[in-house]
Amino acid sequence: MVLFKRKPVQYLALPRIENDETEVWEIKQTGEIFVDYESYLARMEFYKQRRFICQITGHSGLTFFEALISEQAGAQEVEEAFPEALKGPILRRVQFQTISRIDNLVDLIYEEFRGDYYPGEIVTVHVVTGERLTGVVRDKTSFGAKVLPDGTINPPFSRYFVSLDNRPKEEAVVDEAHISRDRKIFTKQVLRSFIKKSVTRESWTGAPWQVKHDVAKKYHIDIRIPHHLLFANKVNERKNKISQSKKTSNNDGKAWDSQRKSIQNGRHSELKVVLETQKSKQNLCKQQIKNKKQMSSSNSVQPNCSPQTTDQIPFVSHTFQVLAPHLQLEPHSANFHNSIFSFASLNSLPQLANPISQVKYPIDDLQVPPRLNGLKRPALKFLSQDLPSSSKTVIQAVRGIKMKSVGGLLETWDLLNVFCEVLVLDSFTFDDFVEAMQLSSEHIFECELFTEIHCALLKMLVDSEQDGGKVLVSLPEMEQDRGIKDEAGDRNLVPTPTLDLDLKPRGRTTRSSMARTELASPPKIVHRGAEVYTKINWIDELRNRKFDDGGWQFILIGLLYQLSKNPRYHDICENLLQELAPHNLEPTPDTAQKRYSNLNVNLRIQVLEILCMLIVDTQAIRYYMEECSEQMTCFRKEKIQWQRDRKQYLEELRILNEELNTLLPSEIPLSPNSEKRDLYKIISRNIDGQNLVVENDVIDTDEDLRPIRCLRGGQDRNHERKRKRKAQLEKRDKAEPDSKKSKNARQYAKVLKEIQKKQESVAKCESEISILDNDLREADCPRTRILGRDRFWNRYFWFERNGMPYGGLPDSSTAHADYANGCLWIQGPGDLEREGFIEMKDELQNEYMEKFKMTVPERKKNEEGSTSVFNVFQWGYYEDPEAVDELIAWLDIRGCNEQKLHKELTLYRDRINSNMMKRKKYLKSWHDEIPETNTRRVATRCREPSTKNLKYRCLAWRNHIALSKIGHLHSEQPRTRRSKKGTQYPNESERPSKNDTKNKNNKRKLSAR
Repeated sequence: MVLFKRKPVQYLALPRIENDETEVWEIKQTGEIFVDYESYLARMEFYKQRRFICQITGHSGLTFFEALISEQAGAQEVEEAFPEALKGPILRRVQFQTISRIDNLVDLIYEEFRGDYYPGEIVTVHVVTGERLTGVVRDKTSFGAKVLPDGTINPPFSRYFVSLDNRPKEEAVVDEAHISRDRKIFTKQVLRSFIKKSVTRESWTGAPWQVKHDVAKKYHIDIRIPHHLLFANKVNERKNKISQSKKTSNNDGKAWDSQRKSIQNGRHSELKVVLETQKSKQNLCKQQIKNKKQMSSSNSVQPNCSPQTTDQIPFVSHTFQVLAPHLQLEPHSANFHNSIFSFASLNSLPQLANPISQVKYPIDDLQVPPRLNGLKRPALKFLSQDLPSSSKTVIQAVRGIKMKSVGGLLETWDLLNVFCEVLVLDSFTFDDFVEAMQLSSEHIFECELFTEIHCALLKMLVDSEQDGGKVLVSLPEMEQDRGIKDEAGDRNLVPTPTLDLDLKPRGRTTRSSMARTELASPPKIVHRGAEVYTKINWIDELRNRKFDDGGWQFILIGLLYQLSKNPRYHDICENLLQELAPHNLEPTPDTAQKRYSNLNVNLRIQVLEILCMLIVDTQAIRYYMEECSEQMTCFRKEKIQWQRDRKQYLEELRILNEELNTLLPSEIPLSPNSEKRDLYKIISRNIDGQNLVVENDVIDTDEDLRPIRCLRGGQDRNHERKRKRKAQLEKRDKAEPDSKKSKNARQYAKVLKEIQKKQESVAKCESEISILDNDLREADCPRTRILGRDRFWNRYFWFERNGMPYGGLPDSSTAHADYANGCLWIQGPGDLEREGFIEMKDELQNEYMEKFKMTVPERKKNEEGSTSVFNVFQWGYYEDPEAVDELIAWLDIRGCNEQKLHKELTLYRDRINSNMMKRKKYLKSWHDEIPETNTRRVATRCREPSTKNLKYRCLAWRNHIALSKIGHLHSEQPRTRRSKKGTQYPNESERPSKNDTKNKNNKRKLSAR
């Protein structure tokens, strides 16, 4: 069954058709029938999305029909390959299993059946002669376990009767050790495919696996679900567990009552008091004293009893007592224990306050009470001038960019840098990209960054002529082609002899026929895109890579015109064609070049968005993502191995430290010779010609006791004696046998050396794990990872987090900048989040108002300050490390969203702040070095820009990776001249893979550390 979002696709029910003449449309693969053409088209559009999964093979990213074909082929293959004799027993074992993960279920079944064989199965037996013979299991006999007289248990075993091939009169009787099956037949992969093909499972937690009814009927498997596995019983069981846990907690709270009941002989069974605070305990003691006074006054005192005055502390049933003031009690009677006691009623006792329930954090962010310190989120900065609030914080250098275009600008830059190796583009900073998108013909003649981006994206759509010229993307069918096909079909029709339109046979209704039958005025010509499309074949031009002199702009017009036939791109493409091919200008490459060079920056962003959306479905991008996924799998396995090694080294290090504690230096006895050697060294030096003072108890000769006269050569003789003593000590140490050295000292030194080695091994493991973590981060390219959300459901992005190196490619022309984006971006909440959590209904807002004295929008305004974003089309950013620190301090970790966001920001805080500082340094250094850049010449293969244009940063970017990989820029024609001896340029189709730059990236990481 084909899956959509990991759930089986549900077919639509058949409609009721009362009139047999009604025109209907059918999808043959599913059997669905539609009574109107629009519903049929909508369903077909749904089935043509590449979001379906083949359940048998697990392949994703397929259309419904591709997944259905793959599933049918896979099911047929599994049906033929899997042994027929095993199907029934395995399905009986799988039936009603409650193991949720299919992997665990496959492991369980595989372990049970890989050593078990069934009649009718083809096996290989090992006979006594040593031969390996094939045959079919005829019968199987199982014997249970046997307990011997000495208590040992013989395990159960089986005997198999195997009919041998080519020996009709011979049979072999073997056990489990001498029988086997073909390894290729019974594998986990084949078993997994067979189980997924034959069973199904509902989506609720704890649902059992059920064999499909048609399969169960074939193998005579009971399909009646046991009573305890039904969904209703599971819910009741869950409720019973909850009620049982509540009863247990209530029983714990009644422990105090049970103690009082046992002491006071059961007369206070209705008195249930829970002591929560010291004050309540004192109140209880006073109440007990008062009750006893009332009891004693109600009893009669016998005359022969002498009254006594007693000061005592009342007895309580717990193990500690609260000291109460000494009270004067009335005398007791002689039959005190036989008297009838009176107690105060339960209503007269003081009522204790209910215990305050403590909130267990984290909870929903908007349910966390507002903080009283008045802390506000740091002010946002905006890239556009149409601000969502009254803030005036904008970048003055960025003009004309609308807020709705900021998201597309960021997405385009992120895709170009993540897949720069596939596009054969040098990485570039976001600031250079924004500047290049704004430049027009008034500023420069041509920007290499701007041109290379467009040409690289266009080349991903169609292969070059050398590589076959295949169109790599799905394009809408043009009306001219449809008209030709319809005319060819009409010529084959037999003309009718009558002119009555009612008798004319009705053809199949399509969108084209419906459009032709509409009576509408001729459309007004607003652009000349159709003339460009008919004038040139843009696909052929793109195959030949004719990009120079306005060629790629002209190709782009033809592409946009064909895409305008797709309803998804119609409005955008029409607006672009009105600007690029206006009706009042002749459509030529020169006109296209001039119009595009002066195109509005927001329309340029839309063009790049369209191109990026087209290339994400190409095989080159998909292969690159699959390669990255495989690399991530290898990285994870390698990381797990390093983590295991580190764990082993840490355990060994712990054992060595325990051994070292038993060999402390203070407990190591020194040998007498070593003590004597230390004493020889404790001799003061002669200072300024004064007499030597001997501090050693050991004296070499009697001459050392005499005062040394200050004569010429006295210092030399003194040094000579020291050298002699040192030589004697060294000679004595060499003569000392190793057996006399301290064993503990040698052992202590050995353990220290081993500890040092283990510490170095642990450090190496941690270093490798850190490198692998960074490799995993860079290879994670399928989607942009979000840092998290705050209490108002704003989304936080740091684009360097995954899919790219922190500083761009190490060999790019802007590698010296050492940053990629350098900002922390904030996107507004989605429509569902805004309507469900912020702009709630009036009754919910009133409830929130009663609880927190403000509505959610008021709280958002108070806590975010003057700068806010309100929907997904609005973006703000932070560019200062101080703002990031203030943001972290503003987050409240008592909320679920902000706890996760706080964790991520704290984890990447140093790296974010570092990139922000590098960005500031890069922008400042460029402005400071403008005079120097005017005199510097940059080697390039394209036209050299004039010196006055070098004030723009983006002009310093060069596509070095294209020159090294394909031998020329994307905007240039492939070179036909012969290259120098020893230099060969690869073909354009040889796209670099992820491994091409991995070594360079690793070198950069090591140098950065």
